[in-house]
Amino acid sequence: MFGAGGRLSLIAVLFLGVSGVAGSAQAQASGGTHSPHGSLDVPCQNCHTTAGWRPIRAVPEFDHNQTRYPLRGLHQAVTCTQCHVKPVFTNVGQRCQDCHADIHRRQLGANCERCHTVRGWQVSIQQIQQHINRFPLVGAHAAVDCDACHKGAATSQFQAMSTACFSCHTADFQAASSPNHVITRFPTTCESCHGMDNWLNAKFDHGSVGFPLTGGHAMPPRQCADCHVGNNYNITSTACVTCHLKDYQGTTNPNHVEAAFSQTCNLCHNTASWSNGSFNHSLTAFPLSGMHTVPPRQCTDCHVNNNYNLTSAACARCHLKDYQGTTNPNHATSNFPQTCDSCHNTTSWLNATFNHNSTGFPLTGSHMVPPRQCTECHINNNYTLNSTACYSCHQKDYSTATSPVPHTGFPTTCENCHDAVLWTDGKFNHSATGFPLTGSHTVPPRQCTDCHVGNNYSLNSTLCYTCHQKDYTGTTNPGHAAAGFPTQCDLCHDTVVWTDSTFNHNNTTFPLTGSHLVPPRVCADCHVNNNYTTLPVTCIGCHQTDYNNTTNPGHKAQPQFFPITCATCHNTMAWTGATFNHTQYTQFSTNHGNANNVCSTCHISSNNYAIFTCTACHDHGGNNAANFNHPNVGGYVYNSINCYQCHQSGGGG
Repeated sequence: MFGAGGRLSLIAVLFLGVSGVAGSAQAQASGGTHSPHGSLDVPCQNCHTTAGWRPIRAVPEFDHNQTRYPLRGLHQAVTCTQCHVKPVFTNVGQRCQDCHADIHRRQLGANCERCHTVRGWQVSIQQIQQHINRFPLVGAHAAVDCDACHKGAATSQFQAMSTACFSCHTADFQAASSPNHVITRFPTTCESCHGMDNWLNAKFDHGSVGFPLTGGHAMPPRQCADCHVGNNYNITSTACVTCHLKDYQGTTNPNHVEAAFSQTCNLCHNTASWSNGSFNHSLTAFPLSGMHTVPPRQCTDCHVNNNYNLTSAACARCHLKDYQGTTNPNHATSNFPQTCDSCHNTTSWLNATFNHNSTGFPLTGSHMVPPRQCTECHINNNYTLNSTACYSCHQKDYSTATSPVPHTGFPTTCENCHDAVLWTDGKFNHSATGFPLTGSHTVPPRQCTDCHVGNNYSLNSTLCYTCHQKDYTGTTNPGHAAAGFPTQCDLCHDTVVWTDSTFNHNNTTFPLTGSHLVPPRVCADCHVNNNYTTLPVTCIGCHQTDYNNTTNPGHKAQPQFFPITCATCHNTMAWTGATFNHTQYTQFSTNHGNANNVCSTCHISSNNYAIFTCTACHDHGGNNAANFNHPNVGGYVYNSINCYQCHQSGGGG
């Protein structure tokens, strides 16, 4: 609608209008004009010109450092539209990935700033925080570029890349020649020997193969080739002789081959030095002790002429001359055993001790004290004694003994009475004779002659009567002989004292019970006039007078009712508690008419129980008004005999 000049005039008008009115987007907004930049509080002319909205001024008057995202590094040379592709400038992200595509294919995460800066994409090891991840870069790894390991630069593999040395250093492993890693089949775990600084200072932990290097294996600082000759790293044995066979074969002091020494060199040698070899004799069946070690022994002291094939540990094997030359005592003539260690030890030959217990004859008491010499018993070097009986050495002591009595006739088993402490304290165990001594046989302390009068030790009876016949015949209370008491004294007496004798009447045919015991009875209560031979065992034998004198009822007058078998009614507790079995004569109740078992209720004559009365209670006056006129009964006679004929049990007739 306007020509060119018209358009320029319009632009000028607009420019003047803009400069004449509010100089800010606020003024535009109040006039109804809306900024495409949103709430940008900056005058339009700071960026635009009157010539047109586009292009903006070459150097806009806008300080990006006043925003939340100051421009640094390469961001300073970037044009506004390279980041602000839309008019609303606030609709722009502040993270790297908002503008920059991830050419690492998400292997390293979205935080670009962990490795990159605004100064440029190219980075160094230091710029990626020292590679702090599952493979920190140390040593020589810290001096290489990323591309040295991550081939292909930014598009390389990062996340799944192997951390094993061999994954990058395969060529180094295959090219190594000192030693040749491939031929020797070295493991590909390079870190076992190599560090991160350089390849040349490799160190191998020899202990990891089961053979630590110590002593001469390590000093002077060893090279692998010192032992692994010809690059032989396939040694499978840790035995010393594997490498030191020539040393074994060439040794002459002593000659290992001739002596058939074991090829387990470490039994005697160590890795410090061959020449300080020491042999642990305890590993053999013959440990060295005492004089076998002092003064410090040389092997040749015992192994004469390099004889190391000794097969016996017996002392006599080396000390036969010592055995044969010994005269105190003479070992050979005494037939001493050649087991020298039975008496001798390795400390010294002279302090020999013999364990007499091993002979079956232990030495005790006076056999040891004072300290005994062998010759005190083994006179004239007689060591062939074959008896342990005391009598074999002490025959004179036996023959001359007079205290306590001459031993003639005594058994020669001396140990029955004597011990090894002292002869004079002999003690005889009387229990061994079958007659143990107890009570007064031991008190007061008895001497043998108290019983063995006239040195009579041939007593062969254990009966009391053998020694106590006088006591038996002299006893008068009661008189044992006159009463015919048995001579088995121990039936009544014990060894404590004669006078406290007790007789067990139960052993007779008449055990004592009840009043036969109480009050405490003495023998004379029954055995009157020391009669111990003719007393009867029936009650009447002692109680005839009691039977004859009894009047209630009278026993003697009516023996048909009261026989002399007293025990039929009486017991030993008391005479007055007699019980009478009335049913053996009649069924008439003893409680008839409330008689209450009182015999005299019916039996009015105590000396004649054949007489009884019924009419005493059943009279014709007071107790029977009908005068015994029984209905349907006639011709009766009123007396006790006739009453009983019909009323034999006391009931109805």
